[in-house]
Amino acid sequence: MSDECCGGPAVVTQAQDDACCGPDPVRTPQGPHEGSERRPPWWKDPALVPSFVAGLCLLGGYALDVTGHATAAGAAQWIALLVGASTFVPGAVRRLLRGRLGVGLLMTIAAVGAVLLGHVAEAAALAFLFSLAEALEDRAMDRAKEGLRALLSLVPETAHVVGAHGLTTVRVTEIRERDRLIIAAGERVATDGVVAEGRSSIDASVVTGESMPLEVGPGDHVPAGAVNGPGALRVEATADGRDNSLTRIVALVEQAHARKGRRARLADRIARPLVPAVLVVAALVAVFGVVVGDPWTWIERALVVLVAASPCAMAIAVPVTVISAIGSASKLGVVITSGAAFEQFGTIRTVAFDKTGTLTYGSPQVSAVRSAAGSTDESVLAMAAALEVSSAHPVASAICAAAQGVPAACDVREDAGLGISGRVGEHLVRVGSTRWVDPAYLREDAEALAEAGMTVVVVELDGDVAGVIGVRDELRGEAASTVRMLHAHGFDTLMLTGDDERTARALAAEAGIEDVRAGRLPRDKAEAITRLSAERPTAMIGDGVNDAPALATATVGVAMGGDGDRGRRRSCRHRLHR
Repeated sequence: MSDECCGGPAVVTQAQDDACCGPDPVRTPQGPHEGSERRPPWWKDPALVPSFVAGLCLLGGYALDVTGHATAAGAAQWIALLVGASTFVPGAVRRLLRGRLGVGLLMTIAAVGAVLLGHVAEAAALAFLFSLAEALEDRAMDRAKEGLRALLSLVPETAHVVGAHGLTTVRVTEIRERDRLIIAAGERVATDGVVAEGRSSIDASVVTGESMPLEVGPGDHVPAGAVNGPGALRVEATADGRDNSLTRIVALVEQAHARKGRRARLADRIARPLVPAVLVVAALVAVFGVVVGDPWTWIERALVVLVAASPCAMAIAVPVTVISAIGSASKLGVVITSGAAFEQFGTIRTVAFDKTGTLTYGSPQVSAVRSAAGSTDESVLAMAAALEVSSAHPVASAICAAAQGVPAACDVREDAGLGISGRVGEHLVRVGSTRWVDPAYLREDAEALAEAGMTVVVVELDGDVAGVIGVRDELRGEAASTVRMLHAHGFDTLMLTGDDERTARALAAEAGIEDVRAGRLPRDKAEAITRLSAERPTAMIGDGVNDAPALATATVGVAMGGDGDRGRRRSCRHRLHR
């Protein structure tokens, strides 16, 4: 997941490769913002220093050799060789001791063989190019780790706790179960809890995938990372600040990366049978020299076999090609965090889609208006917008955006979690949910809009229902054609979403997706992707934090970029994750 799962351009990832020493151990998620260091710019990155030093020494050696300073040139080339080799030889040796062969061992054999043949400059060039290619590829893959750490930034650093001595401000990591928290309007929920007092609406789309704000009141659950709406809430914590639904999402992602990190890259898979074969052939060549009575000549030929059989070109070209591809793709809005994603992407046969912010824009829009006799659609929208213009609720924003010629309102009062009322000219207007304002003779229309997956807003004018407005997170314009194209090429598709069944099925039908799995929590999505990937290679396409475990578990994860979950960026930017 990325700033992927949380923001920034979109990305395609796959499992982290096991370059030298195996995957990083799974860490227990720490508190918010802990361990959130970011990669330095490339000119300050210490991981690139050995490659730079080796390159400078190699160039210096070539220059000294041309000017006739053979001794100094040899010294510079040896320094380049030792510095460059130090980045991959120790790891290759450690893997060999654990019985694991990789391309690093082949490069080590090639460098040693070149030195024994007297070609130090060639060995130094090999060490420099391979160390630089590996460092650049590792740097590219570090983007995924940054995105993972960024997940925890969705939790605030501090929270307001009601204690025996009044209201105190504590670090989120100090919150304990049953603590009473005050969540002000616009604040993020610090940990999982249950509303004890107050009414409001919460935006949990980035955590649960719910496309529309959720109305909450006493007894309702609120997840960590959700954004509170207009009303203040008193919440009783049901989880510690260090162990809540958001930190568990991070743990799921880390576990998926650790499992997938054990898969070898293409170069390592080739190296596994090739290394022993090359060693056996070289040994046979040397033994043949002993048999025929000319050992030194045939030992030299055995070294030539070692150097020639090592896939140096592949070992160097693959990472360099990946970096070139990353640079080209970034110009098109695609951020690729692992070259192995290219290898796996061609094997995909099943594509799983999230709904909110992926198939849809991620922001509510007015989809339908039904007006009563004596009213028009335009007047219903205008009356509702006159009140909603003072509200920060996402549904209010959608109504205001759809209305034209909005009149002025006064005496506006908002009942958190229910609706808003006020006076527009000589008329008393109420706008709210069907739980607060009875749709009366427009009930059938309201139910039809609800069946179509819309949030229904009732507009009442002087005690009589003037109309109902259907608000929904609409399908992206290219979604249906994309699904049709996938089906035409033989791909299976399905929808995995945390949204409710009715809304999910309505939008899936429009997109042309028949397999719909709604109401799925992050763990449920990850488990579904695990089962699908075991049957056939599967790509997961999502955008929110709730998709992060599934994205990490899939054969290839495609994270919709940046503000895709909020609908502010309409372009389709992707990340390829391994």
